[in-house]
Amino acid sequence: MSETPTAAEVAAPHRYTAALAADIEARWQDFWDADGTYEAPNPGGELAGDAEVVARPKKFVMDMFPYPSGAGLHVGHPLGYIATDVYARYHRMTGHNVLHTLGFDAFGLPAEQYAVQTGTHPRVSTEANIVNMKAQLRRLGLGHDKRRSFATIEPEYYKWTQWIFLQVFNSWYDEEAKKARPISELVEQFESGRREVPGTRAWSELSAAERADVLGDHRLAYASDAPVNWCPGLGTVLANEEVTADGRSERGNYPVFKSKLRQWNMRITAYADRLLEDLDALDWPEAIKLQQRNWIGRSEGARVDFAVSDGSEAKVTVFTTRPDTIFGATYMVLAPEHDLIDSIVPAEWPEGTKEVWTGGAGTPGEAVAAYRKQAQAKTDVERQTEGKDKTGVFTGAYALNPLTGEKIPVFVGDYVLMGYGTGAIMAVPGQDERDWEFATAFELPIVRTVQPPEGWEGEAFTGQGPAINSANDEIDLNGMGVDEAKRTVIAHLTERGIGEGTVNFRLRDWLFSRQRYWGEPFPIVYDEDGVAHALPESMLPLELPEVDDYTPRTFDPDDADTSPETPLSRNEDWVDVELDLGDGPKRYRRETNTMPNWAGSCWYELRYLDPRNDEQLVSADAERYWMGPREGKPHGGVDLYVGGAEHAVLHLLYARFWSKVLFDLGHISSCEPFHKLYNQGMIQAYVYRDARGMAVPAAEVEERDGAYYYEGQKVSRLLGKMGKSLKNAVTPDEICSEYGADTLRLYEMAMGPLDVSRPWDTRAVVGQYRLLQRLWRNVVDEATGEVTVVDAEPDEATLRALHKAVDGVSQDMANLRFNTAIAKVTELNNFVTKLREVPRSVAEQLVLLIAPLAPHIAEELWRKLGHTDSVVHRDFPVADPAYLVDETVTCVVQIKGKVKARLEVAPSISEDELEKVALGDPAVVAALGGAGVRKVIVRAPKLVNIVPA
Repeated sequence: MSETPTAAEVAAPHRYTAALAADIEARWQDFWDADGTYEAPNPGGELAGDAEVVARPKKFVMDMFPYPSGAGLHVGHPLGYIATDVYARYHRMTGHNVLHTLGFDAFGLPAEQYAVQTGTHPRVSTEANIVNMKAQLRRLGLGHDKRRSFATIEPEYYKWTQWIFLQVFNSWYDEEAKKARPISELVEQFESGRREVPGTRAWSELSAAERADVLGDHRLAYASDAPVNWCPGLGTVLANEEVTADGRSERGNYPVFKSKLRQWNMRITAYADRLLEDLDALDWPEAIKLQQRNWIGRSEGARVDFAVSDGSEAKVTVFTTRPDTIFGATYMVLAPEHDLIDSIVPAEWPEGTKEVWTGGAGTPGEAVAAYRKQAQAKTDVERQTEGKDKTGVFTGAYALNPLTGEKIPVFVGDYVLMGYGTGAIMAVPGQDERDWEFATAFELPIVRTVQPPEGWEGEAFTGQGPAINSANDEIDLNGMGVDEAKRTVIAHLTERGIGEGTVNFRLRDWLFSRQRYWGEPFPIVYDEDGVAHALPESMLPLELPEVDDYTPRTFDPDDADTSPETPLSRNEDWVDVELDLGDGPKRYRRETNTMPNWAGSCWYELRYLDPRNDEQLVSADAERYWMGPREGKPHGGVDLYVGGAEHAVLHLLYARFWSKVLFDLGHISSCEPFHKLYNQGMIQAYVYRDARGMAVPAAEVEERDGAYYYEGQKVSRLLGKMGKSLKNAVTPDEICSEYGADTLRLYEMAMGPLDVSRPWDTRAVVGQYRLLQRLWRNVVDEATGEVTVVDAEPDEATLRALHKAVDGVSQDMANLRFNTAIAKVTELNNFVTKLREVPRSVAEQLVLLIAPLAPHIAEELWRKLGHTDSVVHRDFPVADPAYLVDETVTCVVQIKGKVKARLEVAPSISEDELEKVALGDPAVVAALGGAGVRKVIVRAPKLVNIVPA
């Protein structure tokens, strides 16, 4: 490339170009870092600062935690980061103490997979990715308080993740108090006899293992045998999101089976009601609230016990939202994972067993085992798909309908899930479509218990109507509506001791174990009896040890009868330890699962407040100042949390749960983590595919006559995600190099409403580049580099244009309408461009207006305008109301419907005054020609209609 300057560069050596932008941006980024420009002081502690700043209104602005990918950022990633930066900058300029920072959610599967493939330690690759991502983010000019940044993989951070886990482990949910309480209080209740110990023995008579089992039924963090997605071919348990719709692993396409493993769980279900109720006070999108409500899935109904007819004490407990239909229960279905199955299956098929019920092979035990293995290979989604053929097998056992007394067969069926209710249903085919399909397939009786409309036949009726076929010697529901029948039957079941009204939730307890290496170690050890013991706080953090091999042990992909071997279990020196937990040195075995990647992101908002505190999770003063309840925010929380809608349920639900536990235990004053939530849209890009359906490099595609070609071959084009694998990624580095970071910031904010997805178009970036060039020319002479503004007062038209822009931009900034704010800045900038001379006061306010959006050029122009302070903490312009009202409006005067005059009048003119002015106007007088006036219709201030006599 030639270094000889072009003619344009010679003529305008001080023009705003990409090279000048790069120089300006690098200098100001260095200045901000050295000056600590974005450091937000705390009310006390290590980060305490200027008392005057702390006394201001506070604003805590957050982005969702980024994961430091090795691929780096593409231009879609910074959309939310730039938006929160603009919002934070605006609030600094409106007198707020603003906390805005960014850390890294760095544990998880991607780094571990990379380690397996390359042998590189996950920490090495992750830290390298963080360095790269920090450099990319810094280049964007984001105003983060870097003192508060951290990564979840730092032991200083995950010490407190482990500490929170122990708070949850050492707590139970008191249903009477409706809050978490220390487990020691529950132990005291058992010891004193104020709470009955399950079984017949006193607390003092129980062994340590038996006491641990009793407490495990109450702890908010507990270990249990939980159903998981087990993939032998990969040697690991997979999250639901990692399993395809056809029951195979996303990575490797191996079969995935349902299996039971000893796992750690969080009893989030104890908080289901509070998680629902507290949504109402949060400033969240209604669509996200609805998703959370649906995920929690509160439903009212009854639990009913069906005795097994074999003479044993076994019973099948169901939850039903329609207890009024119990007379129509003609069979039962258990989920394949149900614990009761093995104990009720007889050795032989009972008399009367239909061939269609048996699965066509062997004894009941063999048939059930074969069916359960078949069900293992299906996902929950497959099992719940409506319209498919229902499958199942008879267990050989019968239960008794508690109201009819009839024996009804008990089946195993995969359309029933352990994840809802009790994992068992009373099947009422007359009132349920899935039950109807199953009953039809297995030749089971169908009894209607709700009267369908006249002419209804041939399928289940799920609507409302009077009860029918619903009576015995003790209770008669016939003729009752659904609500009355429900109340009546629940009272009857309760009186008989075989059921009760209850509330059920779709929400399941949170599976908190992963059979992986790259995650937080559990601060738990087991004694020789298998009893779990919490490590004392003095032993935290429990650091992740080194292992020689990060690869999980793999098995025959089709062998479901295998179980995981975790990488940590291979480090015997770390696993088997001697510790003194307060009662002398003993041998223990460490937990070899690790925490899920959700753990670190469940509480990171709290660590931002007090990131270097080694003594506490967070100081009470800092937490109360930044996140405590305020007027309009009864539950407290972050003032603005921006991120993708894909985290609508799990991350947000888990973070809310941890906040509530910490609140209950008195560690924080806010029971909700995020008061205001905003979901930004996605930046999309065109994906080009060849005849094989393979993505081709978007940058090398040519458009000819409305078609698209790659290397001479026609390709298809479809709008989709941006990403490296789709070969359509554009990096922010590319745009910064060609136009500057301020241009990129402006373009991303100007593309459309922040919450709407929009297509990337590199060619359109130049529009914002030209805006900055015009802004530069309004202040700086491109030939000399001198400032050209004048110390003259602006005329009234300029003042009106300025203050209208200030008013509109202020409202847009406060409400995250950055695209329209940019439009108003552009309009004002174009107005100023047409002035013969630019008044200094106008130029200064124009620079302040654009400062949150394009901070580097704003700092540079502010300095050129003679100021020595940073624009970051300058006051944002305030509109003068006097200039927001139009000085005059045009009034049209009509005679016989034809316009005869146009008058410039005050907007506040009265109808009487306007009539006088119109009738006295020379053009109107001439048009009337001496004729009298019969009627005058006035619509002040814009219309006068005169009807001549």
